Amino acid sequence: MSSAVLEAELTYTVGGFARGVQIAIGSDGRIADVGALGRPATQRLSRVALLPGFVDTHSHAFQRGLRGSGERFPAGAGSFWTWREAMYALVGSLDRRSLRRWSVQAFNEMRDAGVTTVGEFHYVHHERDGDFALDEVVLEAAAEVGIRIAFLNTFYATGAPGKPLQGAQCRFATPSVDEYWRRMDVLAGMIDPATQSLGAVAHSIRAASPEQIRAVHDEAVRRGLPFHMHVEEQRREIEESVAAYGGNPMAVILDALDVRANFTAVHCTHTSDADMTRFLAAGGRVCLCPLTEANLGDGIPRLSLAHAAGDRLALGTDSNNRLSLLEEMRWLEYGQRLKREMRGALPDEAGNVATTVLATATTGGARALAVDTGRIASGAWADLVAIDLTAPALAEVGPERLLESLVFGAGNEVIAGTFVCGRWRATGTRA
Repeated sequence: MSSAVLEAELTYTVGGFARGVQIAIGSDGRIADVGALGRPATQRLSRVALLPGFVDTHSHAFQRGLRGSGERFPAGAGSFWTWREAMYALVGSLDRRSLRRWSVQAFNEMRDAGVTTVGEFHYVHHERDGDFALDEVVLEAAAEVGIRIAFLNTFYATGAPGKPLQGAQCRFATPSVDEYWRRMDVLAGMIDPATQSLGAVAHSIRAASPEQIRAVHDEAVRRGLPFHMHVEEQRREIEESVAAYGGNPMAVILDALDVRANFTAVHCTHTSDADMTRFLAAGGRVCLCPLTEANLGDGIPRLSLAHAAGDRLALGTDSNNRLSLLEEMRWLEYGQRLKREMRGALPDEAGNVATTVLATATTGGARALAVDTGRIASGAWADLVAIDLTAPALAEVGPERLLESLVFGAGNEVIAGTFVCGRWRATGTRA
């Protein structure tokens, strides 16, 4: 039984934007029906277009506190290493109050950017040694803002291959794989199943051995959970992996475990064509964070249509230095034009670039997080983003050019608001 019927001027469906589409939302927060339903609308959204809510697949909410850090650095010094020093200083200063403040700030900005689901790759666990007090703070912040969260709980054991955690890194510590899964059981009892879910993470090959990665991954498979991991983000990571394990991180991972569709590799900036082909053939997914990867000077990965096929590609905001999924979409595609590896674009089967790029921020992310969202369809969560058709950036743009205009010509200023579980929040509203 539906409790609300939305009708916007335009609604994005499989065939593009259409008029006269109604979305019936059940009392459980899921879409009960969609189409030309002919029902009395309980909420009409004039001069508004509805799309599936954007999915931010990879975020570190606390890093919102680093905005502007690492942008100035001495001649000859790498911006990444200056930023890393700032990051560890921030980690050392965090407590419950400050982490909640930064998390609420990040999640509020995400909703203003059209994000309705965030995959929070969380590894700052401890306020004091061994207390894991900072985990629940992030869940509380998400609940306060009303954003859907896939809490990607991170296993983190070493500071580099074979080396102990040092300094601020000790706040990331997970004593053992067994303790990690005991903690996951505790978290499972904390989450709100309507808007919160769990995923498993091994931070990187720098932070976990191949044996530990395999143990976390295999249990995630057994429990039916998504599994995420940073893979080949920086060249130093590759150098350390070769020295410790005799191969690049992706090759080591592929040799160590049975990769499946629940595995999302984040970044893959320096992954070789051969390793990427093998990873995709095994069912793996890839999440890119173009704005962060550019900000840190990491590089531009080599993509192919195989990445996008079947919604195998997702997008994240990572350091949250700039929160805009529209910009992440745009720079995903622009990066490939600059790379000149793909003759300029990521088209779908019909040759449309914008539909492929939108999928990375909707269905691709939803599948990477194992969340039933990212689409306007019966049974999916009623998570939607509302576009202001009166925004100057969209002046004189008709339905046939609206998606391309959003992806390649607009920013957060066109976001009128979002629905999560059918609950409306206007842009600019603060928790």
